[in-house]
Amino acid sequence: MDEQTLVTVLSVLETFLRGKQLPIVSEMSRTKRDPFKILISTILSLRTKDAVTAAATDRLFRLASTPRSMRELSEESIRKAIYPVGFYRRKAQTVREISAALIDRYNGEVPADLDELLTLKGVGRKTANLVVTLGYDGDGICVDTHVHRITNRFGYVRTSTPHETERALRERLPRAHWRSYNTLMVAYGQTVCRPVSPLCTTCPVSAWCEKVGVTRFR
Repeated sequence: MDEQTLVTVLSVLETFLRGKQLPIVSEMSRTKRDPFKILISTILSLRTKDAVTAAATDRLFRLASTPRSMRELSEESIRKAIYPVGFYRRKAQTVREISAALIDRYNGEVPADLDELLTLKGVGRKTANLVVTLGYDGDGICVDTHVHRITNRFGYVRTSTPHETERALRERLPRAHWRSYNTLMVAYGQTVCRPVSPLCTTCPVSAWCEKVGVTRFR
């Protein structure tokens, strides 16, 4: 798949997904850009279904919604609020430690710089890129399992890891699509282009997809 075809695919997907449920972190950024909430929500969302993440973040942010108020909570209070997200004990500790680091190092503000974000405990490239794009409306490319799988399935890149995919996309993907790419691919991956047996017969972009690695579809 070349750049021109990918741009066409993205345009079709934007229309197709309009009005449909977006990933929880993307939904949060629609009404108000809050980098701290984006950061914490993304951490809670790792290896957790969106519905569980949505409920957990709502409970947690009712208790505390800033680094200073979050640091005042006990680790046990955070654990109870976010249960049953995956690895909730570890994430509760991480949330509290990140809040303390933001206060101590950044005066309670979430940095907008990717490299600075990566110095925070528990923050990887996926999380850092989401904060940059959804929290600050900056240029970044967030690559998770959906983005990695689908971009390779399209035949747009040939990579082995999400990090390789991010590098390849930074070189090839037109910058105008960087910010929205993750949101589109995750929503598309959750509803149509599933990991196993994707819904190719009803997919709106099936005609352009090279279906790399697809052995069975519906």
